[in-house]
Amino acid sequence: MARLSCDFRYFLIPAAFLFIYIQMRLFATQSEYADRMAEAVDAEHHCTSQMRLHIDQISMQQEQIVALKEGKKRKDQECAQLKALVNDLEEKTLQRIIDKTQVPVAAVVIMACNRADYLERTIASVLKHQNSVASKYPLFISQDGSEPNVKDKALSYLNQLTYMQHIDYDPVQAERPGELIAYYKIARHYKWALDELFFKHNFDRVIILEDDMEIAPDFFDYFEAASALLDKDKSIMAVSSWNDNGQKQFVYDPYALYRSDFFPGLGWMLTKSTWNELSPKLKDNHKGRQFIRPEVCRTYNFGEHGSSMGQFFQSYLEPIKMNDIKVDWKSQDLSYLLEDKYVKHFADLLRMAKPVRGTDLALLTSTIDGDVRIQYNDQSDFENIARQFEVFEEWKDGVPRTAYKGVVIFRYHPPKRVFLVGPDSLQQLGIENA
Repeated sequence: MARLSCDFRYFLIPAAFLFIYIQMRLFATQSEYADRMAEAVDAEHHCTSQMRLHIDQISMQQEQIVALKEGKKRKDQECAQLKALVNDLEEKTLQRIIDKTQVPVAAVVIMACNRADYLERTIASVLKHQNSVASKYPLFISQDGSEPNVKDKALSYLNQLTYMQHIDYDPVQAERPGELIAYYKIARHYKWALDELFFKHNFDRVIILEDDMEIAPDFFDYFEAASALLDKDKSIMAVSSWNDNGQKQFVYDPYALYRSDFFPGLGWMLTKSTWNELSPKLKDNHKGRQFIRPEVCRTYNFGEHGSSMGQFFQSYLEPIKMNDIKVDWKSQDLSYLLEDKYVKHFADLLRMAKPVRGTDLALLTSTIDGDVRIQYNDQSDFENIARQFEVFEEWKDGVPRTAYKGVVIFRYHPPKRVFLVGPDSLQQLGIENA
């Protein structure tokens, strides 16, 4: 028994070590678990903190969104109120300016943007000749954008004109690389202004001027006479006050008017029926129609600085001759400009002109008395001849500037006329064996 008891004690020592080892492992495991629990608690606290931060940020963003929505709502309300005020101002100004017993010949709109000094000069020129016929030609300023000096300048004339404002924040995408975005914005402004005048104010005709133009003494009489042509002859798309080759050395007769396949622009009038056709797509679609233009310009463009960056100004715009005499257009018979008569009228002028051929055509022409005609074969040939005379070389859509049936006419050593004649112009005009 004593031996067995001794043997048992031998087993207690390893058991004690094993127990101690187990206790140490258990303590280590408990410590590791406690550390992991502490990490988990820290992570949970961090997650909770981050979540609260995100919640706070989302809450702030939601508050900002609500504030922005409220701000937009206020701005929309302010814009609506301002629009209502502008509309009311337009109506009151129109009621004050337009003589109810006088049917207007045409509304006159000056297209403006950000050149207050130019606009002032244009308004002064227009009012100088418009005051006596104000009821026939109600005057509008249409501003593109919100340049304050332009707006203030326009509003300072409220007793004599009506102010309109075009605000457009939509982005502009050019159709072709390299095109000036400014031209697209100008086109949008034109469409808006003409829609306003034709559809909202219901004018039958509109004369469009730009904010860098002066007008001739007979500007309004000229357009009144031409309005009868527009109404009678639907082959006339618009009437212009401009001649691209209207420089002092190339003009002579202030009574002379011509038809042209090239749109002159720069002070022009069109009808509501024509705009009804053009407005939906805003495309230049002549459909074989033509334009009336004068030999001597009824407008002068002084805008050296603008969207076209002064292109051609010194060479072509600055030397323009603006008519300075008061032509009595009411006494003039303009029926020769009607389509069925004009072809014969123009062909007769061309038929009587003496053909000139050679190399130094300008020199040869200067030695001949009376009108001359010079044949060109293609665009390159035309440009070479035009350079000799220093007239416009530019073509657009296959048409030289000012051309009628391919014929460009200008004065050279006035009163001599020069006809630059296209390869099939004589055939188009019914001239044979010339």
